[in-house]
Amino acid sequence: MNSWRMDEKGRNRLSQATLPIPLPNAGEVLVKVSAVSLNYRDKLVIENGMGLALTFPFIPGSDMAGVVEAVGGGNTRFQVGDRVVGNFSPDWIDGRNTGTARNPPYKTLGGLYPGVLAEYVCFPEDWLVHAPATLDDAEASTLPCAALTAWFALVERGTLRAGQTVLTHGTGGVAIFGLQLAKALGASVIVVSGSDDKIARAKMLGATYGINRLSEDWVESVYRLTNDQGADHILETIGGTHLGRSIEAAAVNGRISVIGVFGGFEISGPAGPVLRKGLTLQGIGVGHRRSLEDMIGAIDRLGIKPVIDARYAFSELPDALDHLDRGAFGKIVIEVN
Repeated sequence: MNSWRMDEKGRNRLSQATLPIPLPNAGEVLVKVSAVSLNYRDKLVIENGMGLALTFPFIPGSDMAGVVEAVGGGNTRFQVGDRVVGNFSPDWIDGRNTGTARNPPYKTLGGLYPGVLAEYVCFPEDWLVHAPATLDDAEASTLPCAALTAWFALVERGTLRAGQTVLTHGTGGVAIFGLQLAKALGASVIVVSGSDDKIARAKMLGATYGINRLSEDWVESVYRLTNDQGADHILETIGGTHLGRSIEAAAVNGRISVIGVFGGFEISGPAGPVLRKGLTLQGIGVGHRRSLEDMIGAIDRLGIKPVIDARYAFSELPDALDHLDRGAFGKIVIEVN
């Protein structure tokens, strides 16, 4: 089979390799990969490892969809021919994640576990879930990280209700899924972006308001658009000191989901409004398998279609990473087969 792999950290260490197709042992599933969706964290893992103890040679990539090619003995969850997607955090099935205060959990595909940028992957059956019936494989590949992050923040942990206001920063994968899910569940959505074109596209997807952060004070605009009430849910995908501005924009008893690190891994903000507003700040590390299955069921029921900015051939991974650097509207997908 063909695969992408690295012998050490760095984008210049990426190369294609021909490897034997693995055989499933008891409890394992061999999947013929159809599509791989790229996330910003995949780029960081490739470039600097994100502080993870990677095992080389290393196959990157965390999100895939494909078709079950073979199953090992004792398999109870899948049959040959089933369409599946991977679970980003394979060990996290439901409830509380593993790990400790000293060593928080971060065992993910394309990290401490092998990645998915290959024509075949062989995983334990618990690492997979059934793909949504209403999406093709490229669309389904976008769900395990970006879509589940938005769902886990807004629905699983945030108990989003119709009539609330959701604010998203930017128009990347998590932000666009947050917009689509919030709109489908009856919320009002404010999109903050530095591009009028992307704001217009977001409104076509159902955003109630768009704010260009380069031409106006976006926090003041949130106050104006909400009659000073602020946003009930904020997907904080920037990080760093930007958290402070999201704290200003949040409603009383609002919830801020800390997700992104574009502004740095050190976050900061004023304590006063956090206390006076009674805010909830929650860290979101994607989500568990049960929530992924719940979300897939909701996507089928609600008819949500992931937004794919571009599809690249398997050999065009470097071009796809360049596109990720430039910024995508929604998701970027590598079509494998």
